[in-house]
Amino acid sequence: MKANPASQTATDTLAKKSRSEEVISGGHLVAKALKSEGVDTIFTLCGGHIIDIYDGCLDEGIRIIDVRHEQTAAHAADGYARQTGKLGCVVTTAGPGCTNAMTGVATAFRSESPILHIGGQSSLTQHKMGSLQDLPHVDMMTPITKFASGVMSTERVADMISMAARECFTGAYGPSYLEIPRDVLDREIPKESAVIPEPGRYRASVKSIGDPEDIERLADLLVKAERPAMLVGSQVFMSRGHQAAIDLARSLNVALYMNGASRGILPPGDPHYFNRTRSSAFKKADVIVIVGTPFDFRMGYGKRISKQATLIQIDQDYRTVGKNRDISLGLAGDPGAILAAALQAATGRSDNGAKGRQGWLDGLRAEEAEKTEKLMPMFLSNSNPIHPYRLAWEINEFLSEDTIYIGDGGDIVTISAQAVQPRGPGNWMDPGALGSLGVGTGFAMAAGLAHPQKEVICLYGDGSFGMTAFDMETANRFGAPYIAIVGNN
Repeated sequence: MKANPASQTATDTLAKKSRSEEVISGGHLVAKALKSEGVDTIFTLCGGHIIDIYDGCLDEGIRIIDVRHEQTAAHAADGYARQTGKLGCVVTTAGPGCTNAMTGVATAFRSESPILHIGGQSSLTQHKMGSLQDLPHVDMMTPITKFASGVMSTERVADMISMAARECFTGAYGPSYLEIPRDVLDREIPKESAVIPEPGRYRASVKSIGDPEDIERLADLLVKAERPAMLVGSQVFMSRGHQAAIDLARSLNVALYMNGASRGILPPGDPHYFNRTRSSAFKKADVIVIVGTPFDFRMGYGKRISKQATLIQIDQDYRTVGKNRDISLGLAGDPGAILAAALQAATGRSDNGAKGRQGWLDGLRAEEAEKTEKLMPMFLSNSNPIHPYRLAWEINEFLSEDTIYIGDGGDIVTISAQAVQPRGPGNWMDPGALGSLGVGTGFAMAAGLAHPQKEVICLYGDGSFGMTAFDMETANRFGAPYIAIVGNN
């Protein structure tokens, strides 16, 4: 009976591992570089090409979460990044290990989530020879990442990881991919040749606010507005700028709408919290601020916004500003820093314009109550089988400020968004703009690992449940149990 190639690879690697304190292997360099980047957890499915990375992670105290399918690993890395604000990391073997993770990486790409995907590859000496699991990984990953590259020498391992990590957090966040061949990982080099960059020494430390004149103009528009409204998208929470958005809304008396990962930054019942009247408000408002979300299909490509309104867009990516819809003012930079600077510039100017807007907010609040009242018959429906709106409403009634809610599916996520109102920042997770099914198990596992003190609930559609449910065992094995609810239609 022939030995399994992957098992043989692992055996060979461990057998030749040196105990010398004067040298270090490529796999151990990966682990040291990840630790330097603040990575404390990797999500992976064991493969022979990448075995030395695990050995390095054990030495560095990095937690290894070994799952049953690489799709779950990629979604979990994405979920971990969303929940912690740190770099998420998924490590896969070559070939199908990489392709299995692609949906998760693409989901992170459309959701602007900072994850690093490290993938194995056959040895450089076997390049283009038809080796086990050989595929053009970098070519495949390039369209769905901000940065994709191979690592050609052990000396460059740590440097390339820092380069990839920098891209994850530069401009709009997103994933990077590094392919590291087996011989690059296994090779040992003198420690004195191994330079591990420190994030504080190579990343920009200042959060850009753009042109100060634009900040003054933004502040002036907000102070003079009679009917201002603001929508904050995922970038605001992902960059941890949500407190600046809350402060601005409260100080200037602005109607605040939230979508994506920013849902929950204000709890329901807050006087500036609105969620059912966005379409109406965007037709009536005279000043509208769109922060950290594009004019994509979720926004009707910007066509549903009043043409008479002064429209301001703030985004981390300059390419998104003004895309699909003309705007009055565009600012590219850090959302939280821009909003904080605008509030500072507006403070003290005729009470910030706040008092004269109470009637505007009261009118929106009355409209919100009316829309909720119209939905209540479905929320409280006694139909058999249960109405999906009733299911979502019952879940909403169960939530607390310590509950993280995850929606995994298509229609069931859309329906639950009408009823479920997260009670705190980071307490809402969904597939994002790619609409991927199967995110729930990885997200739930990541949320439980990131916040073991919190309760985690995942509402699955029956289709999405079937995609990754087997990794519920993984979540339980690593002490991250969660409540799974399946909408079986």
